[in-house]
Amino acid sequence: MLTAKKKLNIIKKFRTHESDTGSPQVQIAILTAEVADLTIHLREHKKDNSSRRGLISKVNERRKLMKYLDREDPAALKTLKEALKLR
Repeated sequence: MLTAKKKLNIIKKFRTHESDTGSPQVQIAILTAEVADLTIHLREHKKDNSSRRGLISKVNERRKLMKYLDREDPAALKTLKEALKLR
């Protein structure tokens, strides 16, 4: 689970301006951290289907946000992918 401190650090790293908390870049970065945490959890608890459903939901939401960001600002998506090491 993502703690408030970790979430705040992610927001500080990926924000586009001083009071930014909801830009696509920040949302994608937060979802990436949550996906990583859930992946580790599911390796240990293979039968936790409710968490698996949450993981799929977060991956789909991240994919939609990345598609939106690609339409609006492809250069920002490219730099974000490099920073988060996404394909």
